[in-house]
Amino acid sequence: MEPEQVKRIIEALIIASPKPVSATRLSSIVPNVTVSKVKEIIEVLRKEYDEEQRGFELWTIAGGYQVRTRTEFSPYVKQLQPERPLRLSKAALETLSIVAYKQPVTRGEIEAIRGVDAGAVVRSLLEKGLVKGAGHREVLGRPMEYATSSRFLEVFGLRTLRDLPTLKDLEEITEEQKGSENITFDESKEPLADPTPLDLH
Repeated sequence: MEPEQVKRIIEALIIASPKPVSATRLSSIVPNVTVSKVKEIIEVLRKEYDEEQRGFELWTIAGGYQVRTRTEFSPYVKQLQPERPLRLSKAALETLSIVAYKQPVTRGEIEAIRGVDAGAVVRSLLEKGLVKGAGHREVLGRPMEYATSSRFLEVFGLRTLRDLPTLKDLEEITEEQKGSENITFDESKEPLADPTPLDLH
């Protein structure tokens, strides 16, 4: 298979995937192409998009690769899908922060930190696909543990959990939007393929 054809196939796979796709997965689909070769091709594509000033760019995110529209075009993309921006209440953001930095964490531990009942907020985060069940803790009552999902990494533009902002950064985000009932995260840097809901089971 010609190198240019391999590049086009990999590009098509990344665009078509409903969620970030890893180099390992791409290598398993394209015959006789190693993981290192996939990564090399991806860097070529990334450079081409930048040099040609395309309306999209290649992100390394959530353990894989995804083509997303560029930030400067957000106002236009929003008009196509006005319902997409993700809005989190301050309570939800606080709870999500606890899960992100303390995971795996139980509902009881979340409530001990926040000082209020967290049931409704945790359910909301589960429904949004930002949090997932991570098994049961082997203690009396075997409470459910929660952790962040791959969707969480996608929404916040993180490659891995090691890229999480510091707690100070999160405080600044909250401070900037003080007085707002909800905190909005711009998802208008849309993947070119429409993401499907994550399986939380």
